Order: sequence, then structure tokens, then C-alpha cells
Amino acid sequence: MTAAIISDWQADIDLIAAAAREAGAVASTFFGQSPQVWWKNEGRSPVSAADHAANECLEERLRTARPSYGWLSEETDDDLGRLKSDTLFVVDPIDGTRAFIANKPTWCVSVAVVHRGKPVAGVLVAPALGEEYSAVAGGPALKNGKPIAVAAFDPAKKLRVATPMDIVNLFDAPLRGRIERVEHVPSLAYRIAMVAEGRIDATFVKPNAHDWDIAAADLILQQAEGRLTDLDGNALIYNRTEVTHGVLCAAVEGELPALLERLAAVPRG
Repeated sequence: MTAAIISDWQADIDLIAAAAREAGAVASTFFGQSPQVWWKNEGRSPVSAADHAANECLEERLRTARPSYGWLSEETDDDLGRLKSDTLFVVDPIDGTRAFIANKPTWCVSVAVVHRGKPVAGVLVAPALGEEYSAVAGGPALKNGKPIAVAAFDPAKKLRVATPMDIVNLFDAPLRGRIERVEHVPSLAYRIAMVAEGRIDATFVKPNAHDWDIAAADLILQQAEGRLTDLDGNALIYNRTEVTHGVLCAAVEGELPALLERLAAVPRG
């Protein structure tokens, strides 16, 4: 890690961390209060008054501070003018809205700075858990200010995985026998952060994850010495015309080859 790279984005990580905390405080005023909920994407995805309020907070704070940056948020109509921006904010005001409206604490505010397709600063703030994950390109992954790292690779141990059972059923018997499924966590960003701090070893992602779900968590995992990849083992590119992704795997580095080989049976659509 180099001081020069870190210093390039240090002001941005400080900015987005402060903004995410502020948005988390705004969202928290709705938590447990039965906020109004609407359904989007043909009734498949909930969005609450808290999502909108947190988004407004983030947009005002961040776009005012960096007017030259592009903007991509789950709760803002997409403007393809962002493609002309080398640098942009990628935001999910509440990742884990289903958990939020069910009064479960595993939701977070996710904010990333993406530069030329790669996340260079990222923060996840989980107010109901009192947790904050962050990373800047070239620096350590942090949880509440302390360095974190993925679990040590050990092919003999149980593999703690956050995944639907239908994906587990695609694996051969030896791998199925190693997998220890963990309780479902609706927030994809938080699941990836769990891999980054070694609480689980991997999580599988079905098709249609969006940039805003994963950009910040992707960087945090990278800096914790893990990886989030597509089925071909490629790192993800952000701020494309299409902001959705296919099947993904976030894991401890040593586990990836075997997991990706087995995941090849999953439809890529």
C-alpha cells in the first residue's frame, strides 16, 4: 500500500463517511416506526420513506461538496450523463430495505467513490448495529476504525457461506458436505462485509445485483484480502451503461477456484 494512493482519496473517504453517518441518523428516525412503503420493479423491491429521506441527505451533502462528480443511486432516476464522469458517487441509501421495514438491524448505508470503473473509497454504516466499515484504495479495510481481514484459508474446515439453498444443491457432495449455511442476511453489502472481517468465508450472489449494492463492499473486501468476482474470476467494472451484474462470488482468495468451478452450473442470465 502506498501513501500517495491513499492520500489521493483520503478527503473523499472522510467526506463519504461523514455523509453516510448523517444519512444513517436520518434513516434511524424511521426505524421501528412503520414508515410508508412502496413497491417498485413490478412489485419485487420495497422502498420506504426512510430510503428517500436518506437519499436526499446524501445527494445534498455529496453533490454540493463534489459538483464535478457523477451520481448513481438506487433511489435517483439514472442519468447516463454519469458515463462522461471519470469519478462518481455510487450510493444505496439503505441496503437491506426488507430488513429495515421488518425492524431487523442488518441494514446499512452504502456509499462508494468510483474512479474509472473501480471503487477507490467505500463506506458502509450500519446504525442499528453500531458498525462502520470503510476502505480507501491502497489502505486497510477497517471496522469501527480497526483493521479487519478475511478468515485464513483452510481447506479442511467447514465453509461458512451465506447462500440460498438452491445454489448449495448445485454443488457436488464433497463441497455440500463442507458448507455450513448461515442465516440469510437481506443486505448484500453487509454480507460481503461479513466475508471481509472473517465472520463467514463466502457469499454467492444471484444475477441482478446493482452497482450500488456492491461497489463500497467490493473495495472493503479487496482491502481485507478477499475478492468479489464474476464466474470467470474477473473483477467487476462499475459505471457502465448497464449497472446490473450476473452471478457473483465473494470469498476468501483460496476458496475461489473451487467455488467458481461449481458455480459455473448457475444460469448467468
